[in-house]
Amino acid sequence: MRHALVTGGAGFIGSHLVDRLMAEGWRVTVLDNFDPFYDPATKRQHLAEHIGHERFSLLECDIRDMDRLHSLPLDACDVIVHLAAKAGVRPSITDPLAYQAVNVQGTHNLLEFARHRGVRQFVFASSSSVYGVNPRTPWSEADAVLLPISPYAATKVSGELLGHVYSRLFGIRFLALRFFTVYGPRQRPDLAIHAFARRIMHDQPITVYGDGASRRDYTYIDDIVAGIRAAIAYDASDYEVINLGNNRTVSLAEMIDGLEAALGMQAVRAYLPPQPGDVPTTWANIDKAGRLLGYRPHTPFHEGIARFTAWLRADGCITLRTA
Repeated sequence: MRHALVTGGAGFIGSHLVDRLMAEGWRVTVLDNFDPFYDPATKRQHLAEHIGHERFSLLECDIRDMDRLHSLPLDACDVIVHLAAKAGVRPSITDPLAYQAVNVQGTHNLLEFARHRGVRQFVFASSSSVYGVNPRTPWSEADAVLLPISPYAATKVSGELLGHVYSRLFGIRFLALRFFTVYGPRQRPDLAIHAFARRIMHDQPITVYGDGASRRDYTYIDDIVAGIRAAIAYDASDYEVINLGNNRTVSLAEMIDGLEAALGMQAVRAYLPPQPGDVPTTWANIDKAGRLLGYRPHTPFHEGIARFTAWLRADGCITLRTA
């Protein structure tokens, strides 16, 4: 039976991946520290249907704790999917050292864990933010010029480079997947689509940084999970960096329009200057993903927004921790 270790498996992307792997008959071990950035009870609910299943295990551990990692009661794994991280561009600007500790040292710890436990397949969640202010769009993995403008982005570049070292020295196949603005059911409540939808539903104003012209390559969760699943099975080379996006951009104003249409409600927009660390456009060239992984995103933005708002109306229980 194939066995996957999924770090951050109680989160948005991780829990969807766990659902898919469990449905396919995998044995799945989730490693999560239930960081209180948003309610840990919500994350536990993401995994509730799997608790007690003979093929599912949940281990609570902080990836910064190397001694704890090495003491984990974990059988041999076929793959590590490393999704655990401190996320978010803006929070990283106020607490860069915490992002360094979790995202860089934590990733290094996981690579050491893989090395000593003999895990030869390592899939790493990187980010479109590594491209930063690179003006050449759509962004291609072949473009060696990375211009990150936030501590979060810099930590993801560091993770990719650590993976290259461990691939070359220790024979670990390392695939860095650069995610582009993932959305869908269970999305983190701090992210724009989720935060805006909630405020619209409660007749509260939404804060728009800039003039609404910034553009994002929004990618639906099912398409991202399909890309991760293909990376788990990939064996044609030992190190790759691969974009997972939708290859289409949507402006901030268009995104809000889409939410209004899906919710049947009007937004009250409050405009403020752009924030430090934000980039004007993210846009993925996904030719490499198609060539190596057979990746083909299938979810148009309007359809993904409709699915997300339907989930929110039915299951809108996530709240941010303010303390």
